[in-house]
Amino acid sequence: MIISASRRTDIPAFYSEWFYKRLEEGFVVTRNPFNANQLTKIRLDSDVVDAIVLWTKNARPMLERLDELDATGIPYYFQFTITPYGQDLEPHLPANKTGLIETFKVLSERIGPERVIWRYDPILFSEKYSMGFHKSAFAKCADLLEGSATRIVISFLDMDYNNTKNIQSLGISDGSADEKNELAAYIADVARGYGMTVETCAEEIDLDACGIKHGHCVDADLIEKIAGKSLSSRGRGKDKNQRLLCGCIGSTDIGVYNTCLHGCAYCYANYSQGSIRANCEKHNPESAVLIGTCNPEDLPFKKDQKSFFTGPLEPEQMQLL
Repeated sequence: MIISASRRTDIPAFYSEWFYKRLEEGFVVTRNPFNANQLTKIRLDSDVVDAIVLWTKNARPMLERLDELDATGIPYYFQFTITPYGQDLEPHLPANKTGLIETFKVLSERIGPERVIWRYDPILFSEKYSMGFHKSAFAKCADLLEGSATRIVISFLDMDYNNTKNIQSLGISDGSADEKNELAAYIADVARGYGMTVETCAEEIDLDACGIKHGHCVDADLIEKIAGKSLSSRGRGKDKNQRLLCGCIGSTDIGVYNTCLHGCAYCYANYSQGSIRANCEKHNPESAVLIGTCNPEDLPFKKDQKSFFTGPLEPEQMQLL
């Protein structure tokens, strides 16, 4: 079983105390996002959890306690987003991303660059965020992250998600096919110069000509390499709960929509500021569930939790990864 923490909210930035408490107690309770009264109790131990994928725009609150995560014996890695947008789009992130870049570098030095993946997404275009802007900003950030990142994930803004109303007034678009191809080719070329590879996230556009493949953010190969173990064919199966174009293997998300305080205008998972404020007021770091409270003793553990590791990787398999 893979734990995703979380596509729905930034647990490392805002809920790291709660997350470490859940690791200490060895379980977490989640709510069905479509039925708040449906609670599920999930184990968080190395007997059943094969890996944890942490999604964040600021891992700083987690850094001093990574030893506690290491002590669980559960493999983990970070999807760390650094984008160059201003506070018109990212109102609660610094316009100057120097501090976030330094956090990225510290984390990479601590756990290794293969386990800290740089996300430059979503890519969007406007009069302010032009082709020239992106080229300049990406090259500058890549230079600063040289040696700290080996993999970059890119995606272009999906205009069909919940973020549409938030961005309509900002003159933003996802770009034409020509714009996407031009910028992708530039990003791939710059990345190669810094020893980085580029992949897309849930993108329909074919960028093979640029040397960019369709990626897997929850990545079976990376998990096997970190763990030194093989996943079964079922463990490597596509996540049926994600978009058709998503290449991720199956995972269980422990986050909650509309609980992220970054306030990014383009975010599909956190689109209602009123709901975010109301939800955050209900957060208790001691609670088994991220928002609100519950009595976990009244809940049985989810029945189908199990590891999909089948045994150690052979040396020749490790060399191929």
